[in-house]
Amino acid sequence: MEDIGLDIWAQIATAVATSVLVILLYFTIKQFESQVEVSRIQTEFRFRPWIGPTGPIKKMEKSINDDCQFDIAIKNYGELPANGVTAKFVQSNKPLTRESLKSDSVVTYEIGPMLPTMEKHYWFFIDSQLWEKADSGSESLHTALYFEYGHAGKNSGYGMLSEYNASAKNFIHKDMWIDQ
Repeated sequence: MEDIGLDIWAQIATAVATSVLVILLYFTIKQFESQVEVSRIQTEFRFRPWIGPTGPIKKMEKSINDDCQFDIAIKNYGELPANGVTAKFVQSNKPLTRESLKSDSVVTYEIGPMLPTMEKHYWFFIDSQLWEKADSGSESLHTALYFEYGHAGKNSGYGMLSEYNASAKNFIHKDMWIDQ
């Protein structure tokens, strides 16, 4: 009789231990699911290229043609390389919008690949007469710059709309955005 009672207690203990293992297995699987989600988010947002400027737009002292030459340095702040970076530039004496970068007057230049922490310079040119008017304050000068790059089959980009301020002798960024 004692063996039957001990046998029943052993079966109950086994059932309880199995139930505890099933519950622990369930929570382990839930934890793995959350780790997979964190990894997916890191892959999409952290482990990717992030292209953006390192400083202001600068006028270069010497130009390679009759137009005034300007320089902007960009850097890959991300942890993965950007396969190919394309710069787009448009200028106007009227305010520009993001849609201005889709017009026929956009100048496009292939900058090429950028490794993590790599810095490159993009040069753009503004007509000398337009620059003299803008620098004297007699006419406004607006620029739109956009740096587009691919990652994981998607196009990303960084854009900025700027206006030259003659009294500050600098380009003031009116709008900056990141496309993902």
